[in-house]
Amino acid sequence: MANEARPCPCEIGDQIEYGGLGQELQIEHIQAYVVKPATASDKAVIVIQDIFGWQLPNTRYMADMLAANGYIAVCPDFFVGKAPWSPSDDWSTFQAWLEDKKPTNINKEVDAVLRFLKEQCGAKHIGAVGFCWGGTATHYLALQFPEVRAGVSVYGIVKEREDSYELKFPTLFIFGEKDPIIPLDQVGVLESKLKEKCTVDHQVKIFPGQTHGFVHRKREDVNPSDKPSIQEARSDMLNWLSKYM
Repeated sequence: MANEARPCPCEIGDQIEYGGLGQELQIEHIQAYVVKPATASDKAVIVIQDIFGWQLPNTRYMADMLAANGYIAVCPDFFVGKAPWSPSDDWSTFQAWLEDKKPTNINKEVDAVLRFLKEQCGAKHIGAVGFCWGGTATHYLALQFPEVRAGVSVYGIVKEREDSYELKFPTLFIFGEKDPIIPLDQVGVLESKLKEKCTVDHQVKIFPGQTHGFVHRKREDVNPSDKPSIQEARSDMLNWLSKYM
């Protein structure tokens, strides 16, 4: 699920056998996975899950990667205790499952996480990174939360809003050329409309030959031909955050 207007099923990909370096905490009304860098930092990144939930090892691996690069990383349960999508679920029920888990209905959770980062972690510079469902949510944050410094939306688009292109903070959008969920014509519309209407820095980057989920759901050792794209996209993510935070 990455397109708010026409959400489609997506494969879970390669699940990483990974335990995570952080800890699970309660942040107001939600649980979250939190990992801190080796040295104190006033920079933090909100890591937003895909449809498979905040406990997916792949997403926690990305959070730990951010922490290794000097950021406090927090991956909240944006489904607020509701069951994430499972690869064994019936795709014909996906729209009903999604009904109470809209990536554009997360203000209460974002507010709670921002308070936590500012008041308990001393964060002064906050960014956001999201994948799939979380990519759409990151695009939404860019329209609603100017206090966030930078965002990286990985295969996600908010479409059904008139202000979808009026970003409040610099945002990098990453897509795969062969993504069946977000076809290139939609990416083209996003790019042209951002050029026309967006006043903050932004970039839309398409990775040749890549499909949905390649940045966080493909293992480099299992997919050696994809390794350069996976590594480049992750470097782009880190460089974008470093530039604006």
